[in-house]
Order: sequence, then C-alpha cells, then structure tokens
Amino acid sequence: MTDTHHDAELNFADRMGYGDYLALDRVLDAQHPRSDAHDELLFIIQHQTSELWMKLAVHELESARDAILSGALPQAFKLLARVSRILEQLNGAWDVLRTMTPSDYTTFRDALGQSSGFQSWQYRAIEYLCGNRTAATLGPHRHRPATLARLEAILAAPSIYDAALTRLHAAGLLADPLRDWRTPHAPDDAITAAWATVYRDPQAHWPLYELAEKLVDLEDYFRRWRFNHVTTVERVIGLKRGTGGTAGVSYLRRMLEVELFPELWAVRTHL
Repeated sequence: MTDTHHDAELNFADRMGYGDYLALDRVLDAQHPRSDAHDELLFIIQHQTSELWMKLAVHELESARDAILSGALPQAFKLLARVSRILEQLNGAWDVLRTMTPSDYTTFRDALGQSSGFQSWQYRAIEYLCGNRTAATLGPHRHRPATLARLEAILAAPSIYDAALTRLHAAGLLADPLRDWRTPHAPDDAITAAWATVYRDPQAHWPLYELAEKLVDLEDYFRRWRFNHVTTVERVIGLKRGTGGTAGVSYLRRMLEVELFPELWAVRTHL
C-alpha cells in the first residue's frame, strides 16, 4: 500500500503545529458544565461557537463601516457579504440547539443562574454597529469597565447605516446626515426619497444601489436570526421568563419589529 502521507511533517516537538496555532488546548478546555445533564455541553458549545462567529461579525462590520466612510465601497461590499454568511452560520446553529427538548433543558436550566444571551456584549455590539442604538442596553455591561468602554466607543461612532447615508450625501442626494450617533435612527422621508432616486436609476447610481442591496441582505439574514431565536426559545421554554429576567418570547417577538435600515424597506413601497 502506498503511503500517501510520506511528505507530511510528523514531528512537532520544537515547532508550531495546528493545535498550537489555534490554541486548541484552551478552546477545548473552555467548556465547564455545571450539572451532570447530557445536553448542557450542547448548550455551552452552541453559545460559545456563536460568540466566536459574532466576534468575527463585529470585526467585519467595523471594517465595512470604515470602508464605506472612506468611499471604498467595493471593499465594503465584500465585507458585508461575509457578515451575511456569518449570520447564515448563526442561523444554522439554532437547528442544532432545537434538537434539545423542554425535558432536556429542565435538567440543567437552574445551573445557568441569571446568565442569559441578553447579556452578550458582542450581540449588543452588532446591534449598535447596525444602528439599533439604545444607551439603556448598556446596563448589563456596566460591571465590566473594558467591555463598557468598547461599547461606548461603538456608540460614539457612526453605524453602518450612518456611514451609508454619508455616501448619499457625498453623491448630492441627501443633506448632511450628521447627528448624535448615540441616539436611535429616526425614519426620514428625505432618506427614503434619496434611496428612491438610486433605485429608479440603478445604472446611474450603481455603487449606491449595490450598497443598498448588501445592507438589505444583511438585515434579511439578521431578521432570520431573530426569528429562529424566537422559535427556538418558544419551542424549548414556551412562554416562561428568560433566565436573565427578560419576558422571554414576548420580548423577542417585539425585537422582530425593529428595523435596522427602515428607509431601505420603505422605498420598496414607493417604487
């Protein structure tokens, strides 16, 4: 039999290998179930891997925002497309978690204490970067100064959508959109009209047209993530309150109504 691995390096005593580069000892030793329940490991790994994907999403969103602000739209398109694929991965994770039944979850739910996905600072960062900004949601992070400072810095800078509006302004389609970045974006008919100009003549405004569609893709995947979150939670705990004190499913259903880029959805009615 031919040895197909004869050229592979086999001795890593004094050099960096796969596990060293990825710090797998630390990653694979980061799961510490607090009960003997079989499904607690699934629950931990699902949330840890989601946090890793969210870390990448924050990285890409910040880079995309900066690229849009500088006018480097082709680079921003690639980054935004990547974030949509990341959200697709996050959506797939719910499919795995939904294999856990209510009976399975009750075997370890008490071990979670007050921990809740509502306290995920990286999810909060994604929302802030996309434009859903309410300073009140900083509350769960005030006990961690470094995390709070990170989120405050994101709030002090333009969101992805704020950056997109600067491109409309640069194209002469919109008045200067400068505002208090920390406040929520308020739907504006002038912005809808500007996007309508872009959509009525895509060839004349192709970079802005493509930017708009990349943002719609992003929110489309984000909406699916939220919907899958609601469905999974209802399937597992019904209408019970969340471990972190939220109203659970009723709270998550309200989040389904949040629009990140409202004028990009409103413009479709006006075309």
